[in-house]
Order: sequence, then structure tokens, then C-alpha cells
Amino acid sequence: MAELRFQINDKAIERLPPPENGRYIVRDTELKGFFLVVGTRKKTFTIQGDLREEGKRAATIRVAIGDTSEMSTRAARAVAKEYLSQISRGQHPRGECRIAKATTAAALETPEAPKIVGITLRAAWERYKISMVRKNRSERTIESYRDHIERIFAGWLETPLIELGNDPAKVAAKHDAITEENGPYIANGSMRTLRAVYNHARKTNRELPPDNPVGSIDWNGEKRRDTGMGLADLKGWFLELAAIDNPIRREFHLFTLLSACRPAALKEAKPSHLDLRRRVLHVPRPKGGADRAFDIPLSRQMIRCLLRAIRFGRLMYPFEAREWIFPADSADGHLAEQKEERSTLSKWGNELRQTFRTIANPAGVSELDARMLMNHSIPGVNAGYITRHKLLEDHLRSQQQAISSTIFNALGNAVAEDENLIAWLGLGAARNAICRAADEFAEREAISTCNQAMLRPTSIRHR
Repeated sequence: MAELRFQINDKAIERLPPPENGRYIVRDTELKGFFLVVGTRKKTFTIQGDLREEGKRAATIRVAIGDTSEMSTRAARAVAKEYLSQISRGQHPRGECRIAKATTAAALETPEAPKIVGITLRAAWERYKISMVRKNRSERTIESYRDHIERIFAGWLETPLIELGNDPAKVAAKHDAITEENGPYIANGSMRTLRAVYNHARKTNRELPPDNPVGSIDWNGEKRRDTGMGLADLKGWFLELAAIDNPIRREFHLFTLLSACRPAALKEAKPSHLDLRRRVLHVPRPKGGADRAFDIPLSRQMIRCLLRAIRFGRLMYPFEAREWIFPADSADGHLAEQKEERSTLSKWGNELRQTFRTIANPAGVSELDARMLMNHSIPGVNAGYITRHKLLEDHLRSQQQAISSTIFNALGNAVAEDENLIAWLGLGAARNAICRAADEFAEREAISTCNQAMLRPTSIRHR
């Protein structure tokens, strides 16, 4: 019988007739190098690929994956992808096996009994990553999971999950080792990732033990970090912030405090996301992905902050400012790192989100409104009956304004007394600062042009 070609699946395999004698091959149209060897008594999942050395084919490798009566097509396809990936990297999937050329189906006349290894952690992670993309999980979330699997569990990538499922003590020992080496929070976070990947893999690999091996660990205690500021701390923080030279970074930290926006999402804010008519800043991909997109209602102080950032950005980074509200000289064109030296700025990042939540209480903002302003999920069955955008235009904006006003009222007379605060937040300060910056920029450009002219070789014209 000639070779057949179609997308291999469990139902199609059941309908394949046995050959009258010998065997025949069914090649998968979805995954190149993955095929089925159909014999008179059994059907075997198999892969074939070219092992190359210095760009030249050194050998053609065939490896039997398993019997169709003992593993599903999905499981076999996952193993096949992993094997073919290893071959493409110049590795034999079974290093202890002798590399031999295979030219025809007759090479499988007396195949060795297949050793079922099942889906590896690497293959399970690749499948889980696809599901995260389909669910519109944010790139930052996917990157966090990738870091756990490919860095923390790098030594387990080729380990079959069934091995971990049958040996939960190994997982518990790994958790202890990560705690010792990387700290309790990383240890717990990486184990949550492993638990999710294992649970997802078991949906299509029923040979995996139903009890997740991560259940064997003793979780490290985690405490919510209490690092937010109160009203009495704000004046000192504003004085620190006013002393920062880079005006774009200064506005970034201020807007983080006023909006409680996560720094990772705020760094990617674009001028096109800002709607001054509606007085909102759209956040298209916050934590949780595009499904959690929301609009931040803007107070008067927040609008001034954004406009200052945009004006300084156009002056300092004119090209990058076309796309980003907080431009910078980085690979992406926007601020890449929001951290500051503690001696320069005592609070930044998520500590400012905690401060926002703390200040909301003396500002008279309810817990429900604060949660909606921070884009937190709302607990309880009533959450489904609240339409956030209907509250945005009036109620939530008034609550946002109350928090911003409370923050600035905590400064007292400092804005009119401290020189740095006057130069930053005083009347006409931004206009004056931009004019000074423009003059300094023009002076630097003139000096640079002059230096280049002096260094340029003079051409001598011969008569």
C-alpha cells in the first residue's frame, strides 16, 4: 500500500485497516516528520528527522514514540515536537541509542519495544503557553511564567511530567532548594506556575497521576508588603521627587501615585491612549491581558502631569515622543526601568499603588470605588451587576479628584516655599523649565556642530 497523508487523530487511526502483509506509513499533514507505522498487529507513532553537523546532513534518525493503544495522538504529537526540536538542535532524542540511517519503512521490521516517556515539562509548557496566548494573557504574565519554567526549572525541561507526578517528594525537595537559593516568594511563585502547567497537561495526558505533585510542598509564609505612605509622609517624598533631574521620570512617578496604575502598563502609555475630551487614559493591556482593559479617569492634577510629560518628551526625545507618553533612550523607546536608588527616592513602583489605596480612605473614597479605580476585581455576586463605564464619566472621576486633592493638600505651603517644588509645580514652572531646556539643547547642538566642523578634514583644491 502506498503512503497515506492526512492529519493524524485518534478517530482516523481507529479506521485504518491492517495491511495484508508487511506494513505501511501514514504521514501527518500538520507536523512534518511525524507519522504512523501501521503493521498487522499494532500501529506505532514515529518521528523522523535529519541530524546535521556544520549545516550538512550527518544521519537520518527514526525513533518510535509509542503504541497507539497505549497513548493518545495528542500525547504522541507533543513528544514528537519535542523529539524533532532536539534533532534540529543536533541532539539525538535518545542519546544512548546508536545513530543509524533509516531509508525505508523496512528499517522498522524488528523495532525495539517502545519506551513511553510521556509529555515532558518543556512540551507541556509550550502547550500551556499557547493556551495563555489564546486567552489574551498579557505578555508580562507569559514572560513571568516563562522565567519560572525556563530558568528556575531549567534542569527539568526534558523530564517527563509523569516522573514528577509519581515522585512528589522530588518536587517538595525542589521547593526547599529554590527557597534557599532564590527566596520564599520566588519559590512559591514558581511552584504555582508548575502546578498550572501540570494541571493543563493532564487534560490531554490521562496517564499523569491525578494528584498534582505540587500539593506535596509546604508553602512559605507570605505577608502583604506594608510599604505605602500616609499623609504625613507625602511632603518628604515630594521633596525627594522634585530633586530628580530627569523631568520625564519625575512625572512618571507622580502619575503612578495619582493613578495607582501598575508601572509596567504605564510605561507603555501612548499619546493615542489619552482622550482629553473625555478626560481618560486608556490602558489596553493591563495585568490580566486585553480582557482587563480599562480607562483611568483623570483629575486636574493628573492631566497637568501628563501634559508636562508630553511636552518634556517632545523636547528631549522628539522621535520617541511620537509614540510614547514617557519616552526614553531605550531599545523600546519608552522608560524601561522605573526603579530609583532608595537614597534618591524612597518610594516608587507598587509602593505608590499601596499609598494610593491608603490615601483613598482619608479622602472619603469607598473601598468599592477604590477597587474600581485600581482595576481590581470586585468580590461578591453583585460585581456582575456593576457597569464600570457608566460610573466613569462622573462618579469615579469625582472620586479620583478627591484622592488627588487630598495628596496635594498634604503638601501644605511647601509648593510655595521650597525652590525645587516651585520650579516644578509652581505657576508657569513647566513653561519656564521647557524654555530653559530648549535653550540648553540649542546651545549643546551649536557646540556639537562647531566641534564636528573643526574635526572635518579640509578639502584642498589644486589649481
